[in-house]
Amino acid sequence: MIKYIAYCRKSTDEKDKQVLSIEAQITELKEFAKRENLFITEFITEAKTAKVPGREQFAEVLKKIEKGMANAILSWHPDRLARNSIDGGKIIYLLDTGKLLDLKFPSFWFESTPQGKFMLSIAFGQSKYYVDNLSENVKRGNRQKLRNGVWPSKAPYGYINNPKTRGIDIDEEKSRIVKKSFQLFADGNISFTSVSQFMFKFGIRIEGEKPVKVG
Repeated sequence: MIKYIAYCRKSTDEKDKQVLSIEAQITELKEFAKRENLFITEFITEAKTAKVPGREQFAEVLKKIEKGMANAILSWHPDRLARNSIDGGKIIYLLDTGKLLDLKFPSFWFESTPQGKFMLSIAFGQSKYYVDNLSENVKRGNRQKLRNGVWPSKAPYGYINNPKTRGIDIDEEKSRIVKKSFQLFADGNISFTSVSQFMFKFGIRIEGEKPVKVG
């Protein structure tokens, strides 16, 4: 009997709005399994990028396959399983060794044949290419911003990102506090720790409401 683990993933850093939410993936997979008469042992979900290896829940899926607790995977698309060469290679190796008998995707055809594994490897390669190309485009865009004299990332303390112009504007309130902090330190009156405490007192903090690291 073929026993499927349904794996759903949605990365918080994915910019593609067309990628289904985890809830939508679960709904689609349930409907697909019902149509195709597939037996699902469990659903495993994960909100983590697949650009690099190290996803805990994905590793759990592979461990269950290795132990024979399931012998097939159901997912929305191959790019939900892997966007890097290592994880993609693990999937194909499990197919080669016979521990993974089948893969099913509502949005991608697959059968465990030499041709099917070849097409799967291309799908994994396309997913990796998408990630690599997106990264290169971001780097190129940042380099051009620097050439144009535009700050390429999150606005520094005392400034604020302007979503309309995609530039940065002076934060009139916080910029005065930052300026005062520099002045106090330049005068030799306070230490790095005191600067951090001064900024914290007036609402300049890092994520998680922690003091700014100065030094």
